[in-house]
Amino acid sequence: MTTQAPQSQQRGILMTDAALQHVLQLREKQGKDLCLRVGVRQGGCSGMSYMMDFEDPNNIQPTDEVFDYDGFKVVCDPKSMLYLYGLVLDYSDAMIGGGFQFTNPNANQTCGCGKSFS
Repeated sequence: MTTQAPQSQQRGILMTDAALQHVLQLREKQGKDLCLRVGVRQGGCSGMSYMMDFEDPNNIQPTDEVFDYDGFKVVCDPKSMLYLYGLVLDYSDAMIGGGFQFTNPNANQTCGCGKSFS
């Protein structure tokens, strides 16, 4: 008999506690109830670059993947999800190399800045 994790535990985009706390702080400064849209676009040092921005929850499309973090929604379009499934989003406040970090199991190659991949 195999046991699967509850559906709420399975997320295509994972956020560490540090990343979630930082995103929630940034959202609070916006003064609105916003979700986080994560995706990819052509460009960057290695061919594809990550994109991440706040968005009004009313803009969530029926085809979007939505991941709930205790009421905070992380949204990704289906085309980007092909490249991002299993992505871990982390945040570091280190003086050198700090900021958001993307660990993408689908990336064959990443650039030195860590913001693009192929």
